[in-house]
Amino acid sequence: MELVVPKTELLRELQLFQGIVERKNTIPILANVLIEAKGDVVQMLATDLEVALRSRCKASITKGGSLTLPAKKLYEIVKALPETDVRIEEDKNGVKVAADRFDSRMQTLPREDFPTLPDASGKARATLPRAALKEMVAKTQFAITGEDTRYFLNGAKFVLRPDSLTLVATDGHRLALVEVAHTVGVSEEVGVILPKKTLLELGKLLVEGDGDVLFETGENHLFFDVGGRMLISRMIDGQFPAYERVIPKNNDKQIDFERERLTNAVKRVALLSNERSRAVKFEIDKGKVEVTSSSSEFGEAREELSVDYAGAPLTISFNAQYVLDFLNVVETDGVQLSLKDEVSQAVMRPVGAQGYSYTYVIMPMRI
Repeated sequence: MELVVPKTELLRELQLFQGIVERKNTIPILANVLIEAKGDVVQMLATDLEVALRSRCKASITKGGSLTLPAKKLYEIVKALPETDVRIEEDKNGVKVAADRFDSRMQTLPREDFPTLPDASGKARATLPRAALKEMVAKTQFAITGEDTRYFLNGAKFVLRPDSLTLVATDGHRLALVEVAHTVGVSEEVGVILPKKTLLELGKLLVEGDGDVLFETGENHLFFDVGGRMLISRMIDGQFPAYERVIPKNNDKQIDFERERLTNAVKRVALLSNERSRAVKFEIDKGKVEVTSSSSEFGEAREELSVDYAGAPLTISFNAQYVLDFLNVVETDGVQLSLKDEVSQAVMRPVGAQGYSYTYVIMPMRI
């Protein structure tokens, strides 16, 4: 193989692989990126056997072929190079990576060792609105647990219906649900569980560019075509909790907050909360909410917020980080907190128009 590719284009693609490849891996080839050169296109592929990414860029190819190189080290070298063309050339002693006056030789692993990835079966094909999908991922991924022994909770439920999209994640303490009304091209309901890492990498791919995302399912895999880059994900096989039952229907106490004001108050008060529980207390009374915290180690803090509330007094405690996770991804100026009592699930929602429905259920803490 022998090719020349602009540094900026190669670097952009290599950067996207850094979250896919694993540093600590018992299978050495999984630390490498597969590079295939043909015609005027160089195609790259990396996988950890759960998530894979296939991408490409234009190149001047003198001699086609395929080889593998360490993904992280290749990225570090290309990143450190001046803004010029990068030459990649294979010979009997390894693989030469050079640019300008820089010259290096990298070790390769046999291309035959690289795993073969499945193709889409076309069983369920859908066209997903890119902007809406980006919002859905950002507003749910933080609610996925990473360590739960119930492996089906280590992912988010993605539901496609003929006229809507739903993405929901829960860790058992809070639940984030986003629904978007959109015709996606499926004739019947499709429900799959996306691994946490898939959602994280999908979020990165959606940052730049426009155009719809093409979605397909295979036997055990899911395929997202994002602007020519293909994200391939293993499907989590399991029964996701019946999330509709978790959302309270009779929370009769509503309080509207200025989002920024509430965010700052919770951040400040949480500084003196118990480091283990991160609990903050909402002491709700007529016309005001006092956000308070206390810990035997640090002391106590409180901040008063003026609100439009005329109901009975109520005190409820939440994990401060759970509250902030929601507030940090909402764009509206106002948010609403809906309550029933001190021990039942609370619901937080953005107040104001947006192109989706966002519901955040949060369990109170007993302190």
